[in-house]
Amino acid sequence: MSDSHDRHHSHDADAVSIAVITVSSSRSLDDDPAGDAAEAALVDAGHEVVDRTLVTDDPVAIADAVTGALEAGADVVVTTGGTGLTPDDVTVDALRPLFDREIPGFGELFRYVSFEAVGPMAMASRATAGVVADRLVFCLPGSEDAARTGSEELVAPALGHLLGLVRH
Repeated sequence: MSDSHDRHHSHDADAVSIAVITVSSSRSLDDDPAGDAAEAALVDAGHEVVDRTLVTDDPVAIADAVTGALEAGADVVVTTGGTGLTPDDVTVDALRPLFDREIPGFGELFRYVSFEAVGPMAMASRATAGVVADRLVFCLPGSEDAARTGSEELVAPALGHLLGLVRH
């Protein structure tokens, strides 16, 4: 690797603590395949999941859960659920006001990767991510496959570098 590449990655975070928050009015933590898939993908990548929570499709409850996880010390919050187009899909609307900066490339990449699996229906996802202070929040759909894909292919491999950038 080149010296400039090494310098570019010199601020990457090694140990990343993550809270996984499921947004659902029909699931429980005992029946949460999307949250389970996200947690497994993140742990398999060497990250530490320090909290698992489930909240209903309520904007205040969602924002409070994410804020609480960040205040408790999570470096990253990954939510599953509430990113679609139905009236009760309120995760993105609840969390966008918390973002100091949005990470539009995450949603764009998620929809691109999803297109391979679900075709043009990928456009129905409002998956997004943002920076809150010096931490990251990722909003993934609530389907097991989407949560696994987003966590394995996008979130887990990029966490250390993105966290290093926002804390630089």
